[in-house]
Amino acid sequence: MSNLTRRDPLDDFFRGFLVRPVEYGGGTSEAPQMRVDVKEVDDNYQVHAELPGIKKEDIHVHIDGPVVSISAERKQSKEVKEGERVLRTERYFGQVSRSFQLGQDVDESRSSAKFADGVLELTLPKKLAPQAKRLVID
Repeated sequence: MSNLTRRDPLDDFFRGFLVRPVEYGGGTSEAPQMRVDVKEVDDNYQVHAELPGIKKEDIHVHIDGPVVSISAERKQSKEVKEGERVLRTERYFGQVSRSFQLGQDVDESRSSAKFADGVLELTLPKKLAPQAKRLVID
């Protein structure tokens, strides 16, 4: 009997219908997901990752064979002016990361990255497969 929970039907009504924009709960904000588009074009992969509000020096890309990892950090500025009071903060500050595996190894020596208008653009050439060598028997 200790598992009984008392429910108020009006509470559910007001929570779900009339005050939908109001957020109930602990107020903890989740880390936003990094949105990524990956395209395969001829002999390379093109990756576009949305990273709004992040400086390019706070973005790190790591390539290990076919696995690409992107991590970034948005730092919070705690600048509060005289007479100013923060009422609500909804923007996320902290680290976000994403890893994915491509169909073929990436040639990291020929890879390039650009960052403009909050979008990271990676050009990742495919690593050439080693050609099989036939041995001549003497």
